[in-house]
Amino acid sequence: MTETQLPEYPMTRAARCPFDPPPALRDRQRDEPLGKVRTWDGHTAWLVTRYADQRALLADPRVSADVTRPGYPLTAPLRTGGGTIGFILMDDPEHARLRRMVTAPFAIRRVRALRPAIQQIVDDLIDGMLAGPRPVDLVEAFALPVPSLVICRLLGVPYADHEFFQSNSRILIRRTATPDERGAAFQAISDYLDDLMAAKIASPQDDLLSELGARVSAGELTRREAAGTGVLLLIAGHETTANMIALGTLALLEHPDQLALLRDGGDPAVVDSAVEELLRYLNITHNGRRRVALEDIEIGGYTIRAGEGLILANDIANRDPDAFTDPDTLDVRRDARRHVAFGFGVHQCLGQPLARTELQVVYGTLYRRIPGLRLATTLDRIPFKHDGAVYGVYELPVTW
Repeated sequence: MTETQLPEYPMTRAARCPFDPPPALRDRQRDEPLGKVRTWDGHTAWLVTRYADQRALLADPRVSADVTRPGYPLTAPLRTGGGTIGFILMDDPEHARLRRMVTAPFAIRRVRALRPAIQQIVDDLIDGMLAGPRPVDLVEAFALPVPSLVICRLLGVPYADHEFFQSNSRILIRRTATPDERGAAFQAISDYLDDLMAAKIASPQDDLLSELGARVSAGELTRREAAGTGVLLLIAGHETTANMIALGTLALLEHPDQLALLRDGGDPAVVDSAVEELLRYLNITHNGRRRVALEDIEIGGYTIRAGEGLILANDIANRDPDAFTDPDTLDVRRDARRHVAFGFGVHQCLGQPLARTELQVVYGTLYRRIPGLRLATTLDRIPFKHDGAVYGVYELPVTW
């Protein structure tokens, strides 16, 4: 097969199955679990679809996450204007050095202490929905404000500025945005956080930006590194969780038996397992994790050569029948914690304790407090996000 005949990636989801990976991905996992695909710029990369292969490669030090290395399979043209969104697109030791500086606030113990504040945020937003008109867009009224308020509290970012950072973050993760648009959005958020850190340096508070500012003053970080880390935490801290809240709610509304188990049981263990199962089942990061081989790697009967790109499609890995029994069934009682929704290895998601806690509070509260929650439209009229790095819905009209 010539390069021009290779299938393109990302692949298209089936309109009638919006929660499932693209059918072509399912076919690849069954027939050719490791093979080449063509990316938007005409380059080729290895598409890895099996769960076991992905975990092996994500844990392999011969695999690089550095977006600047030749052969890295870009998701879109590189931004103009320079600047890197934090440490996720770096390798050790720089990745480890920067990551260590922000690990403590996301530790399980610290996040557990935030839970009452998260619960209050969720309850207040539900109170507002119940007191307001119906139908309501759950994305705008609830799913987006919850993680935005939480990450603003953690970082020390004024929530009053949420429209500014939310609009720019949407540009950064939109696949169709031009390099100039992405560069301008990154620069705007970076400048904003840089100015905010200057204020925190002058008058420190009990928040993560103040901690980063102190490290800048101590010479441990440059202002550019601190701003890049701030951009990463701000964007990742609200975009992914917001989409999981809305998409997870829609999936549960379309599976009323599973919603009933979650809503009516009153068992915190079921809430916890539902969070893991929805993360496995939905996979909101749907452009695949991108890597490049630093050395030749033998895997699955193939040789990946040094300098060749890798795309690890986590959505189909989490539907691998060798890893999960009956993987296309949503079962909130399943033990799905081994999923790769948060990645694996040294680049595993730093904020997963916070995301899990937010989702546990949301899924354990929303449907109990609004037991009659239902769609105010039909599934075929829901606008799904097919144009970006994070999957979800643009709007979710609901009533009760």
